[in-house]
Amino acid sequence: MRTWIAQMRKGLVELCVLAVLREREAYGYEVLQRLAEADSLAFGESTVYPVLARLAQDGMLRVRVAPSPNGPPRRYYRLTPLGAARLREMLSYWNEIQTEIAKLTKGDSE
Repeated sequence: MRTWIAQMRKGLVELCVLAVLREREAYGYEVLQRLAEADSLAFGESTVYPVLARLAQDGMLRVRVAPSPNGPPRRYYRLTPLGAARLREMLSYWNEIQTEIAKLTKGDSE
């Protein structure tokens, strides 16, 4: 993968993880599967799990451990009010930069 693509994707991981958890809680592998539905956002375990851990440590996610029907217990993640606020803030900024990038790439100069 080209370096610039990896850097761009790396900057979007937190936004994507929070967006996946907006609707409902999910365990780590489910988050990976949902991200993989968009080919260009298929982040690996070594990227997603540390982000989940950091977001939980920062109070953005609540973690619930529950038995798994297949193997070790699963860690389920859900947005906290702080995480929902972060997601709203990130989406607002995302919309702003999309607009500005569209202007730049179309050659608009206001």
